[in-house]
Amino acid sequence: MADDQTLAALRAALAVSPDNVPLRTHLADTLFQANRFDEARLEFHEILQREPANAGTLASLAAIFLEQDRAEEAAARAIEALRVDARHAKAQFILARAQWRLGQKEKAQKSYQLAKSYDASLADAEFEKELFKPDEERPRPARSGAAYSSGETYGDDFDDDEYSLEEPMNMERPSITFAQIGGMDALKEEIRLNIIYPFLHPEIYAAYGKKAGGGILLYGPPGCGKTYIARATAGECNANFVAVGIEDVLDMWMGNSERKLHQIFESARRAGPTVLFFDELDALAAKRGGSSSAHSSVVNQFLAETDGAKGDNSQLLIVGATNSPWHVDSAFRRPGRFDKIVFVPPPDATARVEILKIHCANKPVENLDYEKIAARMKQFSGADIAATCEAAAEIGLRETLKTGKMRKLGSGDFLTALKTVRPTTTEWLGSAKNYALYANQAGLYDAVAEYLQRVQKGGE
Repeated sequence: MADDQTLAALRAALAVSPDNVPLRTHLADTLFQANRFDEARLEFHEILQREPANAGTLASLAAIFLEQDRAEEAAARAIEALRVDARHAKAQFILARAQWRLGQKEKAQKSYQLAKSYDASLADAEFEKELFKPDEERPRPARSGAAYSSGETYGDDFDDDEYSLEEPMNMERPSITFAQIGGMDALKEEIRLNIIYPFLHPEIYAAYGKKAGGGILLYGPPGCGKTYIARATAGECNANFVAVGIEDVLDMWMGNSERKLHQIFESARRAGPTVLFFDELDALAAKRGGSSSAHSSVVNQFLAETDGAKGDNSQLLIVGATNSPWHVDSAFRRPGRFDKIVFVPPPDATARVEILKIHCANKPVENLDYEKIAARMKQFSGADIAATCEAAAEIGLRETLKTGKMRKLGSGDFLTALKTVRPTTTEWLGSAKNYALYANQAGLYDAVAEYLQRVQKGGE
């Protein structure tokens, strides 16, 4: 573990050469090894200011968030790293651990297998034992060749049934609707006009030369309910809902990713009406400029599927969610694809009250002033509000354990908890501000700019 003298020497060297990325990386790694995670995170952010597409730095940030029990943010950063380098073993391994902590067992299993295939030294016997149960282990069938290009046929020993999807994976029929989402009325109305009403009343829209189907891209800070909104959209349409993650598509064998993506779309079409939801869309639909040919092939396949070139999409609503819309290939924003782009901001005051009530429903609370507490949570994500409720519960729990007398939680407990919980959206809003100010020629980020103006005036 590094001592203060070593760290001081590294910082002195950086003062002379602030743009020396290898030196700053060494300082950040040293701080990480010393468990000085907040300081390490600041240094890694400095590196990203100079090299935004540094997969190793993004993976290191993911590792820090994982150490700080911020699994959602760890997963988001790992996905960003994989967007830059789809075969980054460390990022894939961290993603597996983050998904495991988030309760996404099947996703974690797939991510872990991919990480091991990229770098066998990452194998972790203890984690693997925890992740897999003996009756769940199922080895992939052997293949006759080392890899397959997208134009080659599969070997005779390839078990096609393993990947055939008679029904969409993870298909569900959501019971939730917009009625279960408090506040955010402008957002809900925008989704209704752009995607729900055309789907429910195609004949009216056809009379005006507009057709049902198409795609909508939800973007905003992590933890603000993009997945929940997509599921509620399916509920509003009385449609099936299929959630697709990066691990459901990407495959170590060339050509398999495109094949699996096509099968997902085909299954969703057969089960229509279906809302096909792609979380972390930027990982699958990243800009093709500097990406590998394998990644470009996946993007091209995705574009063909969203165009309906591979099948009839009239009973298919395609919803994407991303924390980084600026990383999505611009071809996806062409009319007929993800041409409707909707900003999902941190919940407003009304929504924060509703989220508070949901998270307090199973806790012993008494005479809570929900409005007062919510007013102190400006720019909090739904995940931040949940963290505040947990912190307030811990205050009451500790006192109960000391005194042996159970007491109910009051507003004071929540206000005390708010002294330790900070909004996690501020980092994202800081990055989004740069795009809204300097890369908004087409007006894509007008909604972000308007939100930031309201915040500056003391609103939201």
